[in-house]
Amino acid sequence: MNDESRNKMGTPTPEEVREQVERTRDELGQTVEALAGKADVKAQAAEKTAAVKEQAAAATAQIREKTMHAAETVKNRTPDVVQEKTAQAATQVRESAAQAGQFVMDRTPEPARRGLPVRRLLVAARHIAGRPAAPDGEHQAE
Repeated sequence: MNDESRNKMGTPTPEEVREQVERTRDELGQTVEALAGKADVKAQAAEKTAAVKEQAAAATAQIREKTMHAAETVKNRTPDVVQEKTAQAATQVRESAAQAGQFVMDRTPEPARRGLPVRRLLVAARHIAGRPAAPDGEHQAE
């Protein structure tokens, strides 16, 4: 029997066998890659994290857009007189906060402004007040 007679009887030719082996190798390679991908938990977690971040960014953008639209709608419906009063009140609050901060700075002892530890400040304050400092870890009744 020669190759031609075997081919007529249904036996694959050497070229057909090579092609079949190559297809099988490709399929096996794809299967191995798929299994490796399923086994790579770190990569799966990274992919999932990226997807969740993308969803969160999209949701954040959507919420930001809706919020800006709602704020614009409220502003457009708010009478000018109310907007002016609100702006004046905000300015007054900012000025009062700045004054309060300056008041605190003016009344803060110099060592505290230089950043000395609180414990040393308390010891110094007790010394100035004529009371002995409490030992470490103990609180003295006032």
